[in-house]
Amino acid sequence: MASIMRKIFLTIVLFSAICSQNLIGQDDQRPRARDLGIEVGVFSPGPLNAITDVAGVLVSHVTLKNGDDINTGITAIYPHNGSIYHDRVPAAVHVGNGYGKLIGVTQIRELGELETPILLTCTLCVWQVADAMVEWLLEQPGMENVRSLNAVVGETNDGSLNNIRSRPIKNEHVRQALTTAHSGPVVEGSVGAGRGTRAFGWKGGIGTSSRVLPESLGGFTTGVLVQSNFGGILTINGAPVGQEMGRYSFKENLHPNNSPLKDSEIFDWDSPDEGQGSIMIIVATDAPLSPLKLERLARRAIIGLGRTGSFAGNGSGDYVISFSTATEVRRPRGHSVLQLKEISNDQMSALFQGVVESTEEAIYNSILKATTVSGMGRTADAIDLNVLAKVLRRFNVTPPN
Repeated sequence: MASIMRKIFLTIVLFSAICSQNLIGQDDQRPRARDLGIEVGVFSPGPLNAITDVAGVLVSHVTLKNGDDINTGITAIYPHNGSIYHDRVPAAVHVGNGYGKLIGVTQIRELGELETPILLTCTLCVWQVADAMVEWLLEQPGMENVRSLNAVVGETNDGSLNNIRSRPIKNEHVRQALTTAHSGPVVEGSVGAGRGTRAFGWKGGIGTSSRVLPESLGGFTTGVLVQSNFGGILTINGAPVGQEMGRYSFKENLHPNNSPLKDSEIFDWDSPDEGQGSIMIIVATDAPLSPLKLERLARRAIIGLGRTGSFAGNGSGDYVISFSTATEVRRPRGHSVLQLKEISNDQMSALFQGVVESTEEAIYNSILKATTVSGMGRTADAIDLNVLAKVLRRFNVTPPN
């Protein structure tokens, strides 16, 4: 009877989570980059063009929207659907700019492995999210004697649209995220941890993309998921979109009498845009890589970030977490000797290119799919697709009508 009730409960939670993903902040009419003819790089995306193209990776969102002051959430990423604590995956962290609150960094760097799911949320919620995840994990079968657990929780600051000081994430939200992660398409835009974020002066959010290498280059898949919340000068496939559309860092200083930061009611932020903010970048691959090679891969994601127009401003926390799902490099707990099989350094270049392309396109998707969100007396508007299309045609990024 208890088992049946648990299944019913999980079904209700899953239905609730799916509703929260699809009904809050998601607009199926808004395009992804490729829907607009924006094709990034030379390699092909996977079938979903998402981090879940890497077999075994699971993702979920829990989105919180309440009145005018709560716009936040959680995004969960699992490297596989088993017990990560008992069947650990190699992992690495790269810090592009360290203005952030990423929990779990030192142990990943020391041991080179991931033993919990990765959760993304808002800045002042990282500690209660970590605590709630530890509480839930310790309740799971096989965890009865665990006395140490390295929870990994990343964040960006959504305080412009969200009453971040209220710390609205509760234990039940974390449990919902942990119990509803799934494979398949990933919802993007103003959902989960991206509900209250902004990027390049427009609404930001969750975005994802993937690349599949040809068999002659190993046939491996690399997927990226981002939580975008940063500034700079938006560039799309080389087109100076931010400048052309009149929103870019330092405009208030360069043109003090004609600045959207002063003239527009849409963006009435407390300080000039100097590239502040943050981004979390999660990189998954099925290529069998050691932690050292995963760190090399993570560094290349910052190149993709730079291609979009970020310069990693002083107050921007730019973090990359990378992991491999390959069974050849798994690290089962309790094994005194590990026999690992990884690819050579000579095979890394194509993976580097794939992660650069995936990161760049994931960031574009996070902006294009984001819907307009209001909160705390402010509005972050979705990028104007009609104006954007004209700019892209003008700079030959997309074909003319």
